[in-house]
Amino acid sequence: MEKKPFVTKEQLDKIIEQFPTPFHLYDEKGIKENALKLKKAFSWNKGYREYFAVKATPNPFILKILQDLGCGTDCSSKTELYMSEKLGFKGTDIMFSSNDTPAEEFAYAKKLGAIINLDDFTHIDFLEKVCGIPERICCRYNPGGKFTISTKIMDSPGDAKYGFTKEQLIEGFKILKQKGVKEFGIHAFLASNTVTNEYYPTLARELFNTAVELKEKTGADIKFINLSGGVGIPYTPDAEPNDIEIIGEGVHKVYDEILVPNGMGDVAIFTELGRFMLGPYGHLVTTAIHEKHIYKEYIGVDACACNLMRPAMYGAYHHITVMGKENEPCDHKYDITGSLCENNDKFAVDRMLPKIDMGDVLVIHDTGAHGFSMGYNYNGKLWSAEVLLKEDGTPMLIRRAETIKDYLATFDFTDFFKED
Repeated sequence: MEKKPFVTKEQLDKIIEQFPTPFHLYDEKGIKENALKLKKAFSWNKGYREYFAVKATPNPFILKILQDLGCGTDCSSKTELYMSEKLGFKGTDIMFSSNDTPAEEFAYAKKLGAIINLDDFTHIDFLEKVCGIPERICCRYNPGGKFTISTKIMDSPGDAKYGFTKEQLIEGFKILKQKGVKEFGIHAFLASNTVTNEYYPTLARELFNTAVELKEKTGADIKFINLSGGVGIPYTPDAEPNDIEIIGEGVHKVYDEILVPNGMGDVAIFTELGRFMLGPYGHLVTTAIHEKHIYKEYIGVDACACNLMRPAMYGAYHHITVMGKENEPCDHKYDITGSLCENNDKFAVDRMLPKIDMGDVLVIHDTGAHGFSMGYNYNGKLWSAEVLLKEDGTPMLIRRAETIKDYLATFDFTDFFKED
């Protein structure tokens, strides 16, 4: 699969006149089309809803686009809850899926009427002491061991810090019923960024069987099952993307096979996707500003790992297009680097690309989720702007670039940086 930018060189040149690089650029048209495809794929389920994982792309303009398409928000912190509240998400529009959760965050989530997703058995007593148990609640399940699809190990839930064991889940549901809970949900996240149409149906089978067992052993009224995230995107050009229509139909088949015969044909299906929703619809746009010829060939750009941490943190692959040179041969081997005082500050290592000249604009693909949001300020680097490419092709600033004044704002109680 060839990876092409969703923006042309001519469009980018005009955008850069308004907003200097580096910046994150998002594709409104692509975001909307993808969200509608997801909704259609699960339209067979009457109560289906996508709760977008705010942590992936916490920008209010993006959240409003998704809100208009019927999505809720999945929040993991007080800040994300606050943002959701201010944007008009109310009550069960919000899932609160947190772990190691501070008391004040549970209290805030309950005050908003959000669906609280408990991560641990001990949180039942903790929540009760902090703010009381709501009548509708969700619990996160961790089956332990290895999670496999067609004998291939996808991840190791047994090593993950999240969720209840099966025994804790059964006991927890009994206790929660005694404490007045009337409506239950279950949730699990067993593998990250899977690029296989089998992941959701396999996860659904595990969760649906668990739901049936919980109903039989506890009598709990299970209203929804949250398949969480984990449906990924193909970062490399040779990988085939997930087909959400096939995935939705795969879950439908398992639903009809397990839940319907057990009198649970009214259970709603929830998802909380982030990467699948936004990943391909974001680019990090950066300019080549230096070249270095020592033991290797280096191209230095004006972005750094503070703008996109994944390659430095995970060694993750992100495809790179040199704008205007898409049809030129990739006959030069480069490390593409940022300016941090860290040798892992590289967007690509030994990458074959066309010859790069100073001033060339590079598009780093698939940064729409867990791109900007994982940024940081090491070396005093400032957060970049975020720009939305509107459906009509015009750019719209959706977050201005950070300034030195912003960076120093938390010292406003001192006189160190007082304006003259």
